[in-house]
Amino acid sequence: MLELRLVQGSLLKKVLESIKDLVNDANFDCSATGFSLQAMDSSHVALVALLLRSEGFEHYRCDRNISMGMNLNNMSKMLKCAGNDDIITIKADDGSDTVTFMFESPTQDKIADFEMKLMDIDSDHLGIPEAEYHAIVRMPSSEFGRICKDLSSIGDTVVISVTKEGVKFSTRGDIGTANIVCRQNTTVDKPEESTIIEMQEPVSLTFALRYMNSFTKATPLSSTVTISLSSELPVVVEYKIAEMGYIRFYLAPKIEEDEEETKPQV
Repeated sequence: MLELRLVQGSLLKKVLESIKDLVNDANFDCSATGFSLQAMDSSHVALVALLLRSEGFEHYRCDRNISMGMNLNNMSKMLKCAGNDDIITIKADDGSDTVTFMFESPTQDKIADFEMKLMDIDSDHLGIPEAEYHAIVRMPSSEFGRICKDLSSIGDTVVISVTKEGVKFSTRGDIGTANIVCRQNTTVDKPEESTIIEMQEPVSLTFALRYMNSFTKATPLSSTVTISLSSELPVVVEYKIAEMGYIRFYLAPKIEEDEEETKPQV
């Protein structure tokens, strides 16, 4: 038996909005410690890892580990029927091939329940190794979202370079080039507006903007975003979810060909 009751139902709606365009079908894994998901996007370029810890739920009952395969677009359609202030309860019986979503209005005068068929999804659980990153940037999530959106009107890729001076986002396209630099600033009165850079060594990596823009759909979940970079590793773009967990996006850097090699031989 599985029963999870989330008072801030809007959190679940925002989580689904942020990942449904990247991942079509995925298994939600429930255990005594929390509700989680790990899935690759359809082109196997990006990875999403979601964790909602059990203590963040008002009521959390999971008698045994259970994996529920769901189509995220269908799940999102169901959650759209919940009001932003509704309390959401997810229920599933052992061995059942359906999951029930129950939405209660805060005043308890309206209760709706929706039942959705579960799917059998083969998925390999990928061990994500703990890694030491050369540079970690914490910045306002809205700022990062704006930068990715602005740069994608000029080019397809973004070069993220971290130095002592700050973090630089650059792109180039047919119409020209763009560089946006965010310097480290620790605004004391509003910590969520500060940009903090921890750097062991300078890093400069190139990523596809299409994926970065997809990740920024998680902006409504958190006022800050953490970007962890290392020269040989995928970038990790992390949004904290209230006090109960996180959503992390992993994306491998693009390998730039040496310009000399790409020139036609005369």
